[in-house]
Order: sequence, then C-alpha cells, then structure tokens
Amino acid sequence: MLLTDLVQELGLTPLTPQLPLDEAAGIERAYVSDLLSDVMGNAPGDGVLITVQVHANVVAVASLAAQKAIIFAMNRRPDENTCLKAAEEGIHLFSSSLPAFEIAGMLYRNGVRSLKE
Repeated sequence: MLLTDLVQELGLTPLTPQLPLDEAAGIERAYVSDLLSDVMGNAPGDGVLITVQVHANVVAVASLAAQKAIIFAMNRRPDENTCLKAAEEGIHLFSSSLPAFEIAGMLYRNGVRSLKE
C-alpha cells in the first residue's frame, strides 16, 4: 500500500508535511503496540507502527525498528519537536481519529500484514 493510498483510505492527517509522500514508498507490514520494548523486538522493518504513545521516544524506537511511518490513534498528536525529529529521521507521522484496532483492520483489509506469510 502506497503512503498516498494509506492517507486517503484511512483518512489520516499528515503531521510531517515536509516529507513528501513518495509514490514508491510502499507499506506491506504493520505493528500495533504501545510498549516500546515490544516494538523494538518484534515490529517488522519497513512497516508502519500504530500507537497512542506520542512522546519523543516513539520516534527513536521507530527508527531503531526501521519503520517508515507511525500512525497515532485516537486523535493523538506528538509535540512539534517530536514531529521535527521524525522528519529528520525520515519517518512519516500521521494522526487518526480511529482506535488502533480499527486502523489495523483497515490496513489488513488492504493487504498489509504484521509478518511475512
């Protein structure tokens, strides 16, 4: 799923507009967790992380776990410094009004999986 499709399909609000939604940047994997040590150990690379955590450590962990994007559920939004750090790391940030469960379901319906099948 392309990032542009992800934004349209899920009705996401981009929080890092300085990063272009590259047409070639596909999302095939996703991981849902609010426990950052779990993300570091289990999130598949080149995917999207879905969480409600909005502090700066989320970006650091997403970078370590080689995530392309983070979706903040339930209208959560990080502060401006966290958004700037994400942009520096090349990690797209998005906000959604939906709960994490529904975001994950929509991604699954669009062919995004958690692990390689």
